[in-house]
Amino acid sequence: MARKKINIRKIENQTTGQVTFSKRRRGLFKKASELSVLCDAEVTIIIFSATGKLFEYSNSSVLNMLERYQIHHYMDARPLHELQLESSNNIRLSKELETARQLRQVKGEDLQDLKLEELERLQNRLESVHARVLQTKEERIVAEIAHLQKKEAQLTEVNKGLKHQLELSSKGKRRFVLESDKPGVTEEKGLSSAESAANVCSCSSTPDEGSDISLRLGLPF
Repeated sequence: MARKKINIRKIENQTTGQVTFSKRRRGLFKKASELSVLCDAEVTIIIFSATGKLFEYSNSSVLNMLERYQIHHYMDARPLHELQLESSNNIRLSKELETARQLRQVKGEDLQDLKLEELERLQNRLESVHARVLQTKEERIVAEIAHLQKKEAQLTEVNKGLKHQLELSSKGKRRFVLESDKPGVTEEKGLSSAESAANVCSCSSTPDEGSDISLRLGLPF
């Protein structure tokens, strides 16, 4: 036989209302307990009766649930742009913390809480990083050798140019010395000197007959 549908309205009879309150309160607390177990939810119920009596149910601490409610209510009351900014900051801080944790693990720290699969992934990651480091090192060494070889070739070309200029300068000096040592030039120079000396001597030793000028050597009387 189906239950008779009850109209939801205030019960005027005080005694009947107290009985209904007690039954419905126990049923409500039972449903809350089932909900917390089935869905792994945190449930808190606070009831004040018509006489002002407090009834409460919580699968955790009521005070902790109230604090969480206040925080959540405060966050919902703030402007949207503040919530977005805080969310982005939280995401950034979470990424920084995760990066710092991974760096410590790469250094061999904070490995106690890692499972075997996580340790294997970390090992594979380190091996991959080591291979990339070796490859980059070899590439740098090859590039440095090529740079030094190119620089050596440039210096060799500069050295050849300087050597060629030095040879040309030496040949020019040798040609100048050889041309200055030719006998024709020396004889012509010698003849010119002798002739000039003879002319000077003839002029000083044989004065003209009509001239009274004489050259005297020594101190005047």
